[in-house]
Amino acid sequence: MSNVREKLWIWGHEAGSHNTYKGLAKPSRMTPAEGAFYMGLPNLILVRYDGKPQPPFDQSAIAFRPLQQVVWSIVGAGGASEREEVQQVVALSKRFPNITGAMMDDFFRPSPKPAVYTPEELAGFRRQLHNAERPLDLWVVLYAHQLALPIREHLRQCDVVAFWTWTEAELVHLEENMDRAEKLKGSARVVLGCYLYDYGADKPMPVSSMQRQCELGLRWLKEGRIAGMIFLASCICDLELPAVEWTRRWIDHVGGEEL
Repeated sequence: MSNVREKLWIWGHEAGSHNTYKGLAKPSRMTPAEGAFYMGLPNLILVRYDGKPQPPFDQSAIAFRPLQQVVWSIVGAGGASEREEVQQVVALSKRFPNITGAMMDDFFRPSPKPAVYTPEELAGFRRQLHNAERPLDLWVVLYAHQLALPIREHLRQCDVVAFWTWTEAELVHLEENMDRAEKLKGSARVVLGCYLYDYGADKPMPVSSMQRQCELGLRWLKEGRIAGMIFLASCICDLELPAVEWTRRWIDHVGGEEL
């Protein structure tokens, strides 16, 4: 039997990546590995932010060796990507057996084309990942406000869809938007993304909204409707934000529950 904690992830950026947000009272110094440790999370998604970390990634990955699973970005924050990043992640996975997938962040967009890469290009990336010594999953970020984009064929090439609600105000529609995402995703597994800060409005996430995300996610996890939950981001976890501290206690409370 697996437990809830095994299905939970921290979204990791280099320390200080979000210090530009004006709603944060002070700068953060927390690294991705420290964020995972502080929140009590065994799995990490490491996403490049403003070009950091830079390849080669081997030394960056050493700090993640104690973790159960690591997913490494091939499309970073803002949709930044280089084609050779797929090969870099495949090579990295040979040395670090806990690397299990590749993430495409900020992948979809309204114009001039709906995504960073075409479905045909994604099919090639997926083949490279699946043909690695240990098959790796192809992950993609999907926001609720992108559900009307012509992206069905893109999603068909992905193994995991990380589904996010960009602003706290939109969370009132989380259940209906999850229904829409499930109809769009094809055979991909869904992981629920939970913001620890309201980045869209640049203000702290209310604890009541954090609780709503977490309780819905836990219910869907136990129902088998989602494959996990992600908490974003490691680089604000040392700021003693009420939503972060509530979530940390919640993870400690429910983490051992069996699935």
